[in-house]
Formats: sequence, structure tokens, C-alpha cells
Amino acid sequence: MPTLPLLWFRYRLPLLLACTLGAVLPCVAQDTAGPSTYVDDEGVIRWSEDREEVTGFGVNYTAPFAHAYRSAERLGLDIKALIDRDVYHFARLNLDLYRVHVWDTEISDTLGNLLDNEHLNAFDYLLAELGKRDINYILTPIAYWGNGWPETDLPTPGFSSKYGKAGSLLDTAAIRAQERYLQQFMEHVNPYTGIAYRDDPRLLAVEISNEPHHDGTPASVTDFVRRMREAVKASETQKPVFYNISHSTHLMDAYFAAGIRGGTFQWYPTGLSYGKTIPANILPQIDRYAIPFDSIIRAAGGAKIVYEFDPAYINSGYPYPAMARSFRSAGIQLGTHFSYDPTYLASVNTEYNTHYMNLVYAPRQAIGLMIAAEVFRQVPRYADYGAYPIDTTFGAFTVSYDRDLALLNDGSRYYYSNDVADAPRAPDSLLTIAGHGNSPLVQYDGTGAYFLDRLEEGIWRLEVYPDALQVRNVYGRNSPNKTVTVLQENTRPMSLSLPSLGDFSVRPINAGNDWSPAVRDAVFDVRPGVYLIGSAGLIAERAVDSPWVGGSLKDYGGTASTIDRTYVVHDPQPIAHVGPLTIKAEVAAPDSITRVQLLAPQGPPIEMERTEGFTYSATIPMERVKLGSFRYYIKVMVNDSVRTYPPDAPGDPNDWDFYHRNPYQTRVVPVVQDLRLFDAHRDRDALVLSRWVDGLNLSPSGPGLEDEFQIRLSDLAPSTSDDDASPEFSDYAIRHYLKPMLEGLDSQWLPDDTLVIRGHSLLSEPQPIEVGLTLSDGSTYASVVDIPEALGEVAIALTDLQLVPTVLLPRPYPGFLPYLFESQRDSGFDLSQVESLQIRIGAGQSKDRLAQPQGLGLISIDLR
Repeated sequence: MPTLPLLWFRYRLPLLLACTLGAVLPCVAQDTAGPSTYVDDEGVIRWSEDREEVTGFGVNYTAPFAHAYRSAERLGLDIKALIDRDVYHFARLNLDLYRVHVWDTEISDTLGNLLDNEHLNAFDYLLAELGKRDINYILTPIAYWGNGWPETDLPTPGFSSKYGKAGSLLDTAAIRAQERYLQQFMEHVNPYTGIAYRDDPRLLAVEISNEPHHDGTPASVTDFVRRMREAVKASETQKPVFYNISHSTHLMDAYFAAGIRGGTFQWYPTGLSYGKTIPANILPQIDRYAIPFDSIIRAAGGAKIVYEFDPAYINSGYPYPAMARSFRSAGIQLGTHFSYDPTYLASVNTEYNTHYMNLVYAPRQAIGLMIAAEVFRQVPRYADYGAYPIDTTFGAFTVSYDRDLALLNDGSRYYYSNDVADAPRAPDSLLTIAGHGNSPLVQYDGTGAYFLDRLEEGIWRLEVYPDALQVRNVYGRNSPNKTVTVLQENTRPMSLSLPSLGDFSVRPINAGNDWSPAVRDAVFDVRPGVYLIGSAGLIAERAVDSPWVGGSLKDYGGTASTIDRTYVVHDPQPIAHVGPLTIKAEVAAPDSITRVQLLAPQGPPIEMERTEGFTYSATIPMERVKLGSFRYYIKVMVNDSVRTYPPDAPGDPNDWDFYHRNPYQTRVVPVVQDLRLFDAHRDRDALVLSRWVDGLNLSPSGPGLEDEFQIRLSDLAPSTSDDDASPEFSDYAIRHYLKPMLEGLDSQWLPDDTLVIRGHSLLSEPQPIEVGLTLSDGSTYASVVDIPEALGEVAIALTDLQLVPTVLLPRPYPGFLPYLFESQRDSGFDLSQVESLQIRIGAGQSKDRLAQPQGLGLISIDLR
């Protein structure tokens, strides 16, 4: 990429001179802007200035439109100030790319005329602020959505409101409206920069529309796409034009026949419907981004962009660099995550509850995203690092499910999303540290992110964010009235071990921050804010208004505490072996917590001690943990106030008038006790299915009227005669996550002899199924058995389990991605590493058998 000064003097200095009277005169663009990028004959996006290959990585962000904009209005907030803070986050995370599907329905009329209204103005302001922070962008002018989600759609004037997506792709008048709109959109002059979109050097590419879903003939689709591309080009822009090709992929040749310069893709490897955190390793699911029609793209000289991606339902940082690596290995040059939560909505996560990304509220994910941006810069296109688990270390990057860690350690940068023991490669050469948790250089038990940037020899800039605590499922059914994450500005000790620092003092520099802590043996108490670290003389002389990532050194992206009540976040272990029982909970309150106690049978209250962050812990002695149901409460004292959990009520369970009697419960069992892994009545709603079919039912069965999960399939014959058809079409798979149940048990005391399946065939013949256990490394060990017609039990010896392919569930978007993961390493079955149960109907069946009906009634699966 050209250096910022080159872009500045070529494009922004003439504008600056033209805008010196901007307070009283409109800013007029200079006729000096030109193309910033082009796509060469090999399908590589390059900078026009120096022909170097382009890379870019960033986020989608929707504050100017729809629910996000309406929410700011309802809260009485200044949308521009909100944008300022979030754009600072993007710069702080070193992101250099932005994309959004513009809500055309809010900024157009039914004829396709562009409306200069509050939404377009906010969007223009956002683009201008991104430019100040050296962030480029991709424009997707047409979304085809209504403006409601997650609310109902409100009346809007646009053409897509009149015609809908399907009509917009086919109706003659709708097509003319889109042509008019696209040309006017590209010709629109941003009043904050004075540059038309068509000429803005920050604009790297134009993606015509968002997920169009064509059903027409190849010729009609080519004609439509060509007309849209020509409408963009009618603005006289030289920007490369892209089209979404990850939908209706059978039309791949038709798309490129229209003259587009590349295609856009998305990736949601864990689907969009699970609704809560997935308790499993997803690295096998993001091991590669396989494009089965890549040869068509490359033959057409097409470039590749990822417009949206997210490992939905994963509250960790480790997936983001792994996904970025897979994108680069697939030859993708530009990528934008979907979607960055506006900070003012992140406490409730109402915009897109399948995702959660914000530097303040989701620091681990944000640091993972920051590392992913470096993956795009450092990993070459089509680089091959092997398959999982070999590819968990690539270049200067490490991703680890076991450590819940994303790490960049390249000598000048040291970024980590969780506690890390890996020493920095070259401590004396470090320029930037970005962290969450503890490392050899920074000891800090807060739960927010922090950054250390070396400004010069002996002076560092420290930025600390508030502690964040998730108090409810962030991926559930959310509401403005349901807080899912709270912030607290705590004072916590921090220890620094920076070789170049020596003895140092701490100077606060952000607005409103007067906290000047004393330092003793490199340890000091820190509050959220921005500080200069160094010798007292050097930091006292440093000007705090000096430039910093497009702003000033004292810029800060944090927010004030939002915690308004006492919270206890705790999920009891479903099952535990008899013996000492350790119980942990996250506890937070607006005021200082006086005491946290665990109230359990057979003895006095047990004090819970704070171990780190918001975590409190206590161990129940063995003599008080009896077989059966272990029931307990957690009591929190804040000043003179006492609250008990559950049910989050005032008072003590021992008070005469405390009528709540629904404590936490853990089932305590003997060692080597039979363990029910699956129960149809208990677990039906927790199952992950490879696809929904009509023949699913939960029904009483047998003399005891036990619930059985019934699966009826007309057949599993592939819809094509191609022998290489995806196994997804000749298979039906189920996954049941076991980690929440097993992690409270000592694996050495688990029964280790057999799996016992209770159920029956729903056919007049036995039903073959494959039953297996998936380990934490993604490998699955299974065996095929016949389930008889009569209700009964079928046993599988654990010693008979063999390595088999793992079905990648939940199923991803787009649907062309791999169905199976085949482990590259057979380390043997290890009961202590089991994470989930995998059941397949179709595995091992002949083509003739697959063409016949399938039927299974499943009651339970036990480990004995």
C-alpha cells in the first residue's frame, strides 16, 4: 500500500487547502482523485500507485442505518460522537478496512433516486472519520433488506421496499431504479471530504449488492449483473466492481460473463441458529476455506473478497486468526468481520445476537480480531501450513483451543487474547503490546483489554479498558431491557517487566483522568484510562495533544461503569463425583463487596475468596458432599445489604421469611458410576442436527413411556448421480455436546468399558447407525451398529471404536464448505478428551440401502 504521506499529499492536501474556509463555505473536491486499486489479469488486487498487492482487514459497522441508528435516537445520543469512539476502536485495533451493506431502502426512493437525508449524512461522516484514521473501505450500495431487524420493518421510501429482493432481481422497473440509484450513489459527493465516492482513493472496491440469490437463467443473470456493473461505471469511476458469488453458485460462469473483476464470499462456520456459546473446539471447522469452483474464478482472472465472517457463538479470540489464515490460504485479499457492535448497544447486543464483537465489551474477541488483521498483512496468498492440528502455529502466530489463546509474537508485536506463558521473541525490539490477561511482561488480573505502545526510547503509552463481565447469554433472545454485559472501572494492580523501561513513573493524560499512582518495584495500581509510562522528566515534557493514529495521544475509547446492581454469574456443575467440590462464580457489584459465602448442607457457611478478576472460589470438604443432589446458595454482602443467589433476592436462606427454595444443584455420584450421555427427554432441545427434516418427533415409548427421539427419513440417496457428490446428501448427523457435563468429573473415575444405546428401529428391519465420541482435538472414534426392531440395548466396546471422519456441525454458511473433517493424526481414543457425541445415519451404508427409508427411535446412550 502507498504510505499515508503519499496518499495524503496526492489526495487530501489539495482538499485541505480547499476546505480552510469550511466553516462558512461548502467543501469542494479537487479534480485530482483517481483510482487507488485495480485487478490485474491474474486476479490480484493491486495499488494503482506502485502495483503492490493489496491486503485489507476490518469490520462491518452499521451505526448510520436501521436499528443501530434508531437506537441512538431513542437513547438521545449524538450519532457522530458515537461513531468517533467506535472508529477510534478500529484504529486502536489496527484495522485498515471497513465495509457495510448500505440500507438502500433508507436512502433512496422507489425510482432509485438517492435521498440526501440523515442516514446518508451519518454515513458520509463515518467515511470521513475512517479516512482520518487511515482506514479504507468497500462499498456495497444495495442491501435489499428492510430496515427493521431485529424489530419489524418500518415504512421506508426505497425501491427495495417496493419490490423486495426477488422483485428487484427480475422486475424491469426495479432494475431501472437500481441503475439510477447506483450511478447517483457513486456520483454522490461526501460533504465532509469533498470527494465523490467514485473518486475516493480510500474506496478499494465496489460490491454491487448483498447476497442477491439469483434463480434465473444464466443469460438473464449475466444481463442483470452486467447492467448493474455498467450503472456503477456510468459514474465514470475506475474502481473494480465485484459481485456476490457465494450464493447461487451454479451461475458462476454467468457472473463472470458480466465483466465483474472478482467475487465476494462470507463464512459462518458454526451456523447462525445455535443460540448460546458452543462448548467445543471449532478449529477443525475453520481449518480451510475450500472454494470448489475456484478454478472458474482463477480462469476468469477474478479477485476474492470476504465481505462477512464470524465464528458465531464462540466467546474466544482464538478462531479469528485461524479464519484469517484460511482466507489467505484461499487467495483472499480483503476481509471484513460481521459485525462490530456499536459500543452504545454492546451491553444488550440487540443488533445481531448471533455475533458479539466490541473492544470494550468483548475484549478477547477484539484482540483476536486485531491479531487476524496482522495475519492478512503477513501471510502470503495461497500459503499452505498443512492441516489441523499442524497449522495451529504458522509464522509468528499461534492459535490454541486448549489455552483459549490467539497469539502474535513477531519481535516487534506481542498480542495475546488470554493468559500466555510464551516469552516475547525479542523483548528489546518490542513496539506494541496488546493483551487480555497475564503475560511474562504484564501481570494484570482485570478483565478488560490493555495496550502498551513504545513512543520513543524510555516512554510508553499505556491504555487500559474497563473490566467487562458477561452476566447473561449474549447470544439469546435479547432486548434493550436485558443487560448481557456490564462494565466496571476498577482499580487493580499492574506489574510491568519491559526491558527498555527501567525505573518509571505514571502520568494520566486522557480527559478527566487524574489518577497518578505511585510505583514500587514496577508495580502500580491502575484505573481505566490512558497513561504515559517512563522517567518522570521525560513523560512530564511529552505533549499529550501530539498526533496518534489519526487523532491525538490522549484519545481514549473506554466508557464509564455500567454496573447498576449486584450480579452473580454461575452455572452449577450438572454432575460431580463424590469428594471435595470446588465451586466458582463471577461476582460483581457497584460498591465494594464485603463478603461472599457459599451456603451448603452439613455445616456453616464457607467463605468464597476472590482469585482473579470477578472470580470467587470455595472448596466444599469431602465430608459435606453426599451422594445424591448437592444443593447450595451463594450469599453476597455489599455494605449492609445481603442478597442470595438463586433467586437474586434480598435476605439469607436461614431467615424465617426467606421463602425462595430453588437452590443451585449438582448431582453427586459414586466413582465408576454408569453415566447417561444422552437422554431423549432431557437433551432433545440441545441437539445439533445436520439439517431439519419433517420426520423428527419426541414421543413416549415402551412400557415405561420413556421419551424417544424419533428420526424418519424417506431415503438418503444423493440428488445427483455424481459419485463425488458431497456426503452431506447421503448422511444424517447429530451432535450432542458433553463438555458441560464431563468437565466436572475426574476422567480416571469414569466407566470405560462400553457405550450402550437404548432404542429401536422404526422400520421392519434393523436400522444401521454410526455412534461415536468426538475428542477435543476434533477427531472422532466410532463404530457402526444395527439397532433392532424390538426396543432394547445395543453395546459397543470402547476398544472397538475406530477413527472416522468428524461431521462439521453446526453446518456452516455458505453451504459449499466441507461436510467432513478427517483428522491427520490418530493418537488413539482417549476418554479424558471426549467433548461430544456424534451419531450418523447413512455412514457405511451401500447405495442401495441409502435409497431406502431410514428410521430410528433413540431413548438413551450410556457410558458403562
